[in-house]
Amino acid sequence: MDTLLSMRVFRRVVEAGSFVAAAEQLGLSAAMASRHVAHLERHLGARLLNRSTRHLSLTESGTSYFESCRSMLDDLGEAEAAVSQAGSAPRGQLRISAPVSFGVRHLGPAIGDYIARYPDVMLDLNLNDRAVELAEEGYDLAIRVGQNPNPALIARRLCTVKLALVCSPDYAKRYGLPATPEALLQHRTIGYAYSVEGEHWNLIGPDGPRSYPIRPILRVNNGDLASAAAMAGVGITSEPTFLVGDDLRAGRLIEVLPDYPQTQLSLYAVYLSRRFLSAKVRTFIDFLAERFSDEPYWDAGLNT
Repeated sequence: MDTLLSMRVFRRVVEAGSFVAAAEQLGLSAAMASRHVAHLERHLGARLLNRSTRHLSLTESGTSYFESCRSMLDDLGEAEAAVSQAGSAPRGQLRISAPVSFGVRHLGPAIGDYIARYPDVMLDLNLNDRAVELAEEGYDLAIRVGQNPNPALIARRLCTVKLALVCSPDYAKRYGLPATPEALLQHRTIGYAYSVEGEHWNLIGPDGPRSYPIRPILRVNNGDLASAAAMAGVGITSEPTFLVGDDLRAGRLIEVLPDYPQTQLSLYAVYLSRRFLSAKVRTFIDFLAERFSDEPYWDAGLNT
């Protein structure tokens, strides 16, 4: 029997949880699926599965072999895909996750140019402010803002993301502005639910960076909502300039504590593996790097 095919069948049996389900997915009979696994066990001289009338489970040897088998088959699939795509235009579905506000304001206007350049790629763009699990949720790549991307992922830095403390002119008239970062605790502030710093803002003063506590009267999970609340006079909030740059230039928001800049973040494209990177993922990341240079257009005219 074809050992490579038997490995594919064994993997499908384990993932499907039964010979019948795996056989249906592969277009085989359940008996043939069972023979493929038996062929592997004879070839290896070890039992891979514990079988009962109602349940299948991996043996210790089977668990080890399954992990190696899955890794090898994935690598083989990536190699075949890379070879088949070599020299050809990117094509197929590209599933992307991105933060809501950045996606609406900056990815939305950009993707038309990418589609015009690569018309055989269908973009499936999901906007979500939480950090999705790429493998488990089926994403090809994600756009993320932060300082330390997940070390389990491959990250390409696209540009710097500056932060600004902002409030409305009305808030400043009504409550005044803090003269020092310590005074933030006496002010009405708007927190961000997904902040890795919790209820603290990192500001850089004469003695270097320091974390300052805040006491939010409002906590939100979306940057546009935070900036809208700030413009309505609710309080002071910390926002990326890609979101509030236009409002600062127009005077709808003003900067708070400008002598204490915040620690800068970065915009990243993150993906699972650099090996056999598909043409659609590679070209989209290159497109973003070209579009959002290290001096992004949204910071033009700002002093942050």
